[in-house]
Amino acid sequence: ETSADRQYSEDKKAKVAVVGSGPAGLTCAADLAKMGYKVTIFESLHLPGGVLMYGIPEFRLPKAIVEHEIDYIKSLGVEIKYNMVIAKTKTIQDLFDEGYKAIFIGTGAGLPQFLGIPGENLKEIYSANEFLTRVNLMKAYKFPEYDTPIKIGRKVAVIGAGNVAMDSARVSLRLGAEEVHIVYRRSEKEMPARLEEIENAKEEGVKFFLLTAPTKFIGDENRNINKMECIKMELGEPDSSGRRRPVPIKNSEFIMEVDTVVMAIGQSPNPLVPKTIPGLQVGKHGNIVTDEKTGATSVPGIFAGGDIATGAATVIDAMGAGKRAARAIDEYIQKGGKVER
Repeated sequence: ETSADRQYSEDKKAKVAVVGSGPAGLTCAADLAKMGYKVTIFESLHLPGGVLMYGIPEFRLPKAIVEHEIDYIKSLGVEIKYNMVIAKTKTIQDLFDEGYKAIFIGTGAGLPQFLGIPGENLKEIYSANEFLTRVNLMKAYKFPEYDTPIKIGRKVAVIGAGNVAMDSARVSLRLGAEEVHIVYRRSEKEMPARLEEIENAKEEGVKFFLLTAPTKFIGDENRNINKMECIKMELGEPDSSGRRRPVPIKNSEFIMEVDTVVMAIGQSPNPLVPKTIPGLQVGKHGNIVTDEKTGATSVPGIFAGGDIATGAATVIDAMGAGKRAARAIDEYIQKGGKVER
């Protein structure tokens, strides 16, 4: 037992609510429980783990590892309530009324972004979020013992080139797709995915259509996608992200045959909880504005961290935010509800 454990073991009795059981929420809950708080996690799904459970494929993060961590967190005395959609089942105000002294919001960035081009609502076009969730939660990764709930086509196009795009492409191959193409509007140098993810995808046979952007999805008479119209791009001047801006090349349109498309062009923070809290400051991308050091929001007693505050980032970043918020919540409660700013 370390001195930190001993320091935490005095039972502080106060109740703290954590909304969302992803990496930020779990880390915050575990740290607060070690400090002696009574912590309850409110999870909207029927399983804990958030993106660790539904967003990261089994071959990258085995579910057994996540389950083991969650069992450890429960052993610290943390209670997890499932199917609790905060802002619908209960409001944040309800939680304060029930005696929770502070609330941590870690609801993630689960709102998919789309291109806004014609045909995007055809059948067999998925957001990466929905695609990976269905594969992970419905056990499609245990193919063929569990029949996959996604009708994977022979020719899959994944739009985007981040880590989520690489995951979606590699999952598609495992579900039986014959050809999987990553379609990205910039060159390989600008791809946001980690180098090892790109290498893994290439080794497994994923093909890359670079400097290419979809302009239109075309379906058959049953509204199933069967073609994708694309245009070739060239790189112009750098944009606000520092990457060179892709510019369409005139008259370079071509048709790709596809029968499944996965859109992996990013996610925004989930708007449900922030929209229902009066006085909560929200950024232009829908993220909750927080103090970087403490996770404190514009509403006393409400803290937030992870993708809901930063937009889509890494699991490690989310865990760090959960840890910082746990320390700040402890300080806030010990000082009788005042927070250092």
